Amino acid sequence: MTQRGLRCRGPYGGEVDATECGEPARFEVLRHRRGPLHVCPVHLGPALLLADGVLWPPDIRLIG
Repeated sequence: MTQRGLRCRGPYGGEVDATECGEPARFEVLRHRRGPLHVCPVHLGPALLLADGVLWPPDIRLIG
């Protein structure tokens, strides 16, 4: 499933000012009690460590 137009929200999920990347998102990371986090390949690893509510083990889906 491809979702076009989604942009990377950066390693903090866009919840910290000026941390959005703006690159096309390629992955969706599911989070507890929050919306899914859309990230680019560069921010996938940092998002797993830094974003709030990331499930463990992580549930990651390829979207683009």
